[in-house]
Amino acid sequence: MTDRTALEQLTPDNSVLLFIDHQPQMAFGVANIDRQTLKNNVVALAKSAKVFGVPTFITTVETESFSGYTWPELLDVYPDAALLERTSMNSWDDAKVRDAINGSGRRKLILSGLWTEVCINSAANSAMLDGYEVYVVADACGGTSKDAHDYSMLRMIQAGIRPLTWQQTLLEWQRDWARREHYDEVMAIVREHSGAYGMGVDYAYTRVHGAQQRGQWRGSVRK
Repeated sequence: MTDRTALEQLTPDNSVLLFIDHQPQMAFGVANIDRQTLKNNVVALAKSAKVFGVPTFITTVETESFSGYTWPELLDVYPDAALLERTSMNSWDDAKVRDAINGSGRRKLILSGLWTEVCINSAANSAMLDGYEVYVVADACGGTSKDAHDYSMLRMIQAGIRPLTWQQTLLEWQRDWARREHYDEVMAIVREHSGAYGMGVDYAYTRVHGAQQRGQWRGSVRK
């Protein structure tokens, strides 16, 4: 029988987001995805959550002794975040993390982190055992090889965990283009982080709708 909660849309009111160990030493080991692309996707996901007011938490592991400081680009989205430092590879072992997620009052837990096969897999499985509906943003996670990431995702999917991409998450939160409250902010994220889609939006804005070109350039075209 299908778990009907898997058919429910993510909304800004039913989601909580957890970033796990976006730190330099962990990124050094990532091999399944280009690391600059990974950073782009993580930052885009963070901006998306902030636009929609989704409760967001950031965990770190062994910051001073091994892993290094959280990516500045992620912290720039949440400059006042209280980082949840731990020693366990499984974030769910740490009471601070569990209490933060429990305190959100939401049951749809979205995960992004490093490495997929260790810190994401263990936290996802443990949270599911505690009754959470767990979603993993696959293109905002990194593993130590393509196989490590892919088989970890497969293992989690077999257990009932739900895979997403960052852009899918953003557009699911938006849901309807008639909702204008966050439209401009969503489009700003898309234009900066969504590759060809974002380029298409820039083209439509400037060439179809006559908008000013985005960015700081105010020069001229010499013919």
